[in-house]
Amino acid sequence: MVASTSDPQVNMVLENIETMVASEGGRLELVDLGDTSLHVKYLPGVNEECPECVPTRDNVEMFMTMSLKLHAPQITDVTVEEGSPNV
Repeated sequence: MVASTSDPQVNMVLENIETMVASEGGRLELVDLGDTSLHVKYLPGVNEECPECVPTRDNVEMFMTMSLKLHAPQITDVTVEEGSPNV
């Protein structure tokens, strides 16, 4: 489970995105949360039967950015770095 922050709206977004990536074996790690920025590390899962089902880093960043605009609009700078697959 991704680390909790002091902002419940950011937590909700992180938990929802983590649920999405966890369904394919992936994981999120909170790197940093600033007043207007969020930095997470995405460890993609592996699905040999359906590799295209595993969200890309760009997909995760897009989903996170869109969700934060709705639920935590103070976060305007989102960085998602990709780590090694979570196997």
